Order: sequence, then structure tokens, then C-alpha cells
Amino acid sequence: MLPSVLQRSTTDHVPVLAEEVRRLVAVRPGETVVDATFGAGGHASLLATDLQGRGRLIAIDRDPNVRPYFESLRRQFGSLQARLLRGELSLVLEQLAGNGVEADVVLLDLGISSMQIDQPERGFSYAVDAPLDMRMDPSAGVSARELVNDESEQELARIFKQYGEERYARPIARAIAQRRPLETTAELVDVIRAAIPAPARFGEGHPAKRVFQALRIAVNDELGALERALPAALDMLRTGGRLAVISFHSLEDRLVKTFMREAERGCTCPPDFPVCVCGNEPLLRALSRKPIRPSADEVVRNPRSASARLRVAVKV
Repeated sequence: MLPSVLQRSTTDHVPVLAEEVRRLVAVRPGETVVDATFGAGGHASLLATDLQGRGRLIAIDRDPNVRPYFESLRRQFGSLQARLLRGELSLVLEQLAGNGVEADVVLLDLGISSMQIDQPERGFSYAVDAPLDMRMDPSAGVSARELVNDESEQELARIFKQYGEERYARPIARAIAQRRPLETTAELVDVIRAAIPAPARFGEGHPAKRVFQALRIAVNDELGALERALPAALDMLRTGGRLAVISFHSLEDRLVKTFMREAERGCTCPPDFPVCVCGNEPLLRALSRKPIRPSADEVVRNPRSASARLRVAVKV
């Protein structure tokens, strides 16, 4: 097992699948590492340790509140070239690739960060009453409050079904339309609870979990950003570079799996063609056929890791 440096992290945040990421991307001194979802800097701190002061770390995040975490990391690794770029990950990756920046490792740790969940005023949590916001960049885009109050009942039902895989999407959307305007997370939770049949309220987790997930994904265009980010990350990688993606629900993981398998296959000819005529070569080689899941011990230590899936591939 690799030596743990979690105790020397820049924050108290414990990154998910930390040792698995570190082992599989195998950062070497002198390389360029891009952490495209910096958050509280947990993974970046581990990878910066392996650079041993030689190389470059590029951190990306759209959330302005990550700045203190980045400055703490930069002080901790003073000899390392480190840079923080603010913005939505796909836009920044596309700009970096377009400017000819090359990387040896690109890491995407998708979804919401523990830092954001632990700031109740951001409105990400259904467990604390707060304004309905859910924007990863509080200065940009449409908030969850605007989405809930302005979208049609039909569009809300589609969002809950598509992004949250919510079984009761239609009755929840109908109940919201009847109760609007809604201003706080507690008001939304009350509407969701009332719209779900009583026996179903005591199933898998909190009854509002899937709706909050769906709203957060829609507000931040998370799946669209991921679809754009993956090819940009691949463009940036040098031959032998590693792409690592941690996802937390099936929608994200499905996009990552499809992208990696298509890049691994290369050929796009119809399956009934006797020989390849497209000339496309494989671009990636997956390091495991199935996603890597957290150990039982990690889930006990960090319950938020339970749904995590890690996929890693090498550019060929």
C-alpha cells in the first residue's frame, strides 16, 4: 500500500478513492497534473506530494470559495509550480487544449464536493433549511429557486426523471406547481414528502435525495459539461498520459464508460464490414474493465464515498 499523506493534507477533507487514484495515475516527478475539479484540494494534495516539488499542478474549479484551499496547498508545496484557473471545467480544458498545453494526468472528481455540502447556505443539502440556490458558481447561471418556480410542470418532471431517476417525478412536479413560489430547501422538502405515497417515503435514503440531485445537475449543466470535458481532457494528454474520472451516479458513469470504450475501440466502421476502412486508431487503454469501488473500510470511514466509481485509462 502507498504511504498515506492524508494527515498532511491542506484541509480536513478526505478525498474519495484516494489511494486507488494515486496508485493508478502513478504521478512521477516532473510531470504536469491537471485536477479539473479542485474542490477542497484533497486529491490535488496527494498528487502534488508525488510530484516531489518538480513539475506542474493546474487546478480548475468554478467555485470562488476554493481559493483559500488552493492558497493553503501552494504554501504547503512551495517549490511546485501551481496555478488555479476559475471556470467551468469543460471550458477551461478546451481553452488549455486549444493553447497547446499538454498534461500527463487529468483527474475529474465529479459532482458536488464535501466543501459545498458543508456550507448549508449554498442550498445543496436537503438536511438543512437554506435558500434554494445550488449553483457551484454563485455568480453565474440560473439558481434552483428560479428553476423550481419558473419552469413548467412538464419540464420539472422531465428533469426529475432524467437527472434524478425519480420514480414519482410527475406527482412531485405537480405538487411543486401547485405550491409555488418556493424559496427554501425546507419548503421544497416538505412538498416532496407530501407528493410521495407514504409507504415509499421510507425506502432508500432521504425522499428528497433524487430531486435535489436532479436540480443540482440541471442548474450546473453537469452532464453537458462532462460530455464536453472528456474529449478536451483526451486532447490535452500526452501519449502515456492518464485520464482518471470519479463519478457518483449511473448517469455520469455511463457517459464516462461510453466515452472510454469508444476511444479504446478506435474503429467506427459498421460491424458487418469485413475490414476497417475508417482508419481510426484506438486512443485509450482502460486500466480495468469494471469501475473501481471504495472498500468497505472506506465506506465506514466516509459514507459519502459509497456510490463512487473510478475509471482510469491511458492514452496510447
